[in-house]
Amino acid sequence: MLRRLYDWCIAAADKPHALWIVALISFAESSFFPIPPDVMLIPMSLARPKKAWLYALVCTVTSVAGGVVGYAIGALLYDSVGQWLIGLYGYGDQVETFRAAYAEYGAWIIVLKGLTPIPYKVVTITSGFADYNLWLFILFSIIARGGRFFIVAVLLTLYGDVIRAQIEKRLGFWVTVGAVLLVGGFVLVGGLF
Repeated sequence: MLRRLYDWCIAAADKPHALWIVALISFAESSFFPIPPDVMLIPMSLARPKKAWLYALVCTVTSVAGGVVGYAIGALLYDSVGQWLIGLYGYGDQVETFRAAYAEYGAWIIVLKGLTPIPYKVVTITSGFADYNLWLFILFSIIARGGRFFIVAVLLTLYGDVIRAQIEKRLGFWVTVGAVLLVGGFVLVGGLF
């Protein structure tokens, strides 16, 4: 099953809708979806290394746009949708602590958490809830998300053949590592706040 999914992602790089798929996942992940865009970004960049920069740019732009939707959920709909989403991910009791941390460390929270596997939707919704400056939120989101996606593009451009060979040789292992990082990101948010 993993091999078929990986092969589908590699083949998707040739499809005219490839950019739309990665854009949609990146947008949704920043506001409500639990799966990071890396599941499409990495295989598509491996399949088309010359387009890795374009894929990183699309992920950055759509992730920040999705982040603005997450921000709006926190700012305008926190009492209904925002609380439900945060509670769904198990962080409902930590939002007040997270909100208080914004008063002192808002920029660092956005940048550092945007670069890590910590679920970015928690950051975007809480940024809106904490009434963090929207323009600074957008600026720091561009830095964080752009940094994350362009680091992937640089690594895949420089070492794509080696990385692809390792992924294809040990696909189950790398999927497990990705799942552990994803789950670890959720757990880490719970432990930090």
